[in-house]
Amino acid sequence: MTGLGAVFRPQLAPERLRAVARTADEAGLEELWLWEDCFREGGISTAAAALAWTERVRVGVGLLPVPLRNVAITAMEAATLHRMFPGRAILGVGHGVQDWMGQVGARVESPVTLLREHLLALRALLGGERVTTEGRYVRLDGVALDWPPGQGVEVLAGATGPRSLRLAGEAADGTVLTASTPPDGVRRARRLIDEGRAAVGRTDAHKVVVYLLAATGAGAHERLRAELVAEGDEKVPDLGVAGDAVAVAGAVRRLAEAGADSVILQPTGDEPDPEGFVRFAAEEVRPLVG
Repeated sequence: MTGLGAVFRPQLAPERLRAVARTADEAGLEELWLWEDCFREGGISTAAAALAWTERVRVGVGLLPVPLRNVAITAMEAATLHRMFPGRAILGVGHGVQDWMGQVGARVESPVTLLREHLLALRALLGGERVTTEGRYVRLDGVALDWPPGQGVEVLAGATGPRSLRLAGEAADGTVLTASTPPDGVRRARRLIDEGRAAVGRTDAHKVVVYLLAATGAGAHERLRAELVAEGDEKVPDLGVAGDAVAVAGAVRRLAEAGADSVILQPTGDEPDPEGFVRFAAEEVRPLVG
């Protein structure tokens, strides 16, 4: 079955999260995703709050930018969430937006190298290993978590380019694709991910999560069009969806058929009713998605 979720976008003030998270939980939404966008809201702090305010919804963070974070801190925070809320936290890491990384003095010469080193160390730490490594960017000397997660933890990677997608296949447990990814882009990403997996002999499951820009209700088509134009994606075919639950479910199914395991509905930045959006996803779209 295709997983379905929605995004709480950081264009909303942090104090709005509680109501949206509780609505998602009560409506039966499977996943609520949060973003650590500079310079808006922290991913771990918002995830911890959302998990504490709810009982069952899974909470994803897509993505934590690795240039901002020492891998030991990422591992400590991830392990803490997984121990406090078993099976409900989903964490993804990525390069970060390079302009933002430059603003804070964290931009690196080789983002792919950093992401590789971070993924390998993070997965080892969360697996309970004691890690010593002397990489180009990641350096650890006999580091182990006192409180590793009590069960296997998936680490997802955000990726867009070919090198990053192959790396995700090699070194991550899943991949997060942006809302700029149409169905053909999902197929291409799956091929590149599988190339990376084959290169290192991986045969375990690899989850692909895709954001889908979606708008419903009054002015849906205009809001969708405006956001696509703002992102420079207005000429990309079959990208985003506006309309009722039938239209949105159809777009979800097309992404699933292309290789997505989970589709996360991403409202426009000016969505007028965030609580209504998550109810729409859970109560109207979910029953129409296989």
